[in-house]
Amino acid sequence: MKSLGQLLQSGDWKGEKHVPVIHAPEKVSAGESFEIKVSIGDAVAHPNSFEHYIAWFKVFFHPEGAKFPIEIANFDFPTHGEGDNYTEPVGLASVKLSKSGTIHAISYCNIHGLWENSKEITVE
Repeated sequence: MKSLGQLLQSGDWKGEKHVPVIHAPEKVSAGESFEIKVSIGDAVAHPNSFEHYIAWFKVFFHPEGAKFPIEIANFDFPTHGEGDNYTEPVGLASVKLSKSGTIHAISYCNIHGLWENSKEITVE
C-alpha cells in the first residue's frame, strides 16, 4: 500500500501544467501581513473543462524546527466548463509569519492526481 506522500507528483511548473505555482516573497518581516498567491498554468495552460480540471489547492506552512506543517489556506474550484461558467484555479491569502520555514502547496487534477510544490521563505 502506498502512503499519500508516495502519490504526490512534482516537476518544474514552467514545463508541467499541474504543478502549483507559489507566488510569495523570499523574505518577509515578522508579524507583517503579506500575500501568497497559488495558481496553475502560469507557463503552460491547464484545461478547465467538465472532463479535465483542477479541483482544489491546499497550502501549508512548515516553520523551521516544527514537527508538523500548519494549513494556511484551502481553495476549492467547483465550477469547471459548465456552459460558459468556470472557476480559474487561482487562490490568494493574506498571511503573517513569525519564523522562517517552507510553504507547501498541493493541487488536485481530476485526471492526473496530486501535485506538489514548495518555496522557502525567510522571516526577518
